[in-house]
Amino acid sequence: MILYSAPASPFGRKVKLAAHCLGLIDQITVRPTDTRDPEDEIRTVNPLGKIPALVADGQTLYDSRVILEYLDSVAGGGKLAPADGPARFEVLTRAAKMDGMMDAAILIVYEARFRPAGMQVESVLEAQRGKILRSFATIGAVTYENGAMPDLGEIGLACLLDYLDFRQQLDWRDHAPQLVSWLADFAAAVPGYEATMPAD
Repeated sequence: MILYSAPASPFGRKVKLAAHCLGLIDQITVRPTDTRDPEDEIRTVNPLGKIPALVADGQTLYDSRVILEYLDSVAGGGKLAPADGPARFEVLTRAAKMDGMMDAAILIVYEARFRPAGMQVESVLEAQRGKILRSFATIGAVTYENGAMPDLGEIGLACLLDYLDFRQQLDWRDHAPQLVSWLADFAAAVPGYEATMPAD
């Protein structure tokens, strides 16, 4: 399997972290990808030019949600989320919230990166920060109890928190202090956590 990703991508990290947890990381070759480069192979692999994308079994899969479903199925299914019932949809909804928060964090980065200095639109930045802060307000007291097999929502939450630290858009500890011990427990228990940390 070939995973097109970038070291800083929280969505690519979700896939790599899940692959570690599922015992599949040794079957994946990570292809460093620059989505801003018009000559990068990602544009022929994924017509959207977005990462992550996974080439496996003669097909190309994107985005991260689809890739994670695929990896879970390769590992036997029902590991990253329950196979069915209300518990499955609870996990998928938590995972979707984490994805939305990561999207908002990335849009904050893009506003600074792709507009000339002094031309950033503050209302856009505030709208994205608002999504993140409102979502943090919905996360109550949590504990990490799944040992070495986190679910999709937990993987997404860890990747979100570390991405916010990496890009320094806001200090999540000011808004969700209950997650400090959660992240410490997650980091200590989950294989691949340190190996997949974001980097420039």
